[in-house]
Amino acid sequence: MSAVYARRSIVNIVALALSGLATLIGLIFLVWILWVTAQNGLGAIKLTLFTKITAYADQGGLANAMVGSLIMDLMALLICAPIGVLAGTYLAEYASSTRLGATIRFLNDILLSAPSIVLGLFVYVIVVIPTTELTDGRITFSGFAGSVALALIGLPVIVRTTDEMLQLVPGTLREAALSLGIPQWKLTVQVLMRAAFSGILTGVLLALARLAGETAPLLFTAFGNNFMTAHPLDKMASMPVTIYQYTNDPNPALHAIAWAGALLITLFVLALSLLTRIMFSRKKVSYE
Repeated sequence: MSAVYARRSIVNIVALALSGLATLIGLIFLVWILWVTAQNGLGAIKLTLFTKITAYADQGGLANAMVGSLIMDLMALLICAPIGVLAGTYLAEYASSTRLGATIRFLNDILLSAPSIVLGLFVYVIVVIPTTELTDGRITFSGFAGSVALALIGLPVIVRTTDEMLQLVPGTLREAALSLGIPQWKLTVQVLMRAAFSGILTGVLLALARLAGETAPLLFTAFGNNFMTAHPLDKMASMPVTIYQYTNDPNPALHAIAWAGALLITLFVLALSLLTRIMFSRKKVSYE
């Protein structure tokens, strides 16, 4: 028996060492990326970055790109959040053990792993081309088309999160509510969704963090705009697309602005992650 315990101990030590090494390597690259981004971006963060538009090129800023990204991300959330929460609720509470539910989960996983550029091309075909033909070219690329593409990216994240958060609610809570004669819809809305609210909202914020850095779908939908606009049917600038365009330019000043934009996006995603942990972390309750 001692030989068996010794072998298990060795295997355990090796597994822990490899896991720790993998974690260390991941942290090293994460810190490296953050350090390079901060080192190159901090020097370009000035007041003009938030007040001037990209039409001024290397003498300008990212004001229109920030506004455009904010508008499209919020519009995308308005589209995908209600649909995602309702779909996740249906999967968890009404189709958890059915063949239809399994099929929907499988398709949702496919959409979750689909390349964003494919979704951008899809929206280009179903939104941009028809609006161009219907309006005789007056409306082509638009912020609305960009928000639809982003919504398709955020939708499977919210569906998966809502489904899993509702499944984590103890079954005894359902049994207790149903034993009191509460209808299923009222149990779902007033009991289960309230219990899983923090997890569902965390999933929505994580979807927003993912949308903030998407570039490929916006190239085929919102396209970009060097001027300030808030109209959803106009071509609209965005932070990721502007960063992509500036990195392809040989001007070092534009590279510095691109680094500053990348740093702002990184800080935005970090702030969302910290916000979700601070606001919705479950506190331990003592009954003593």
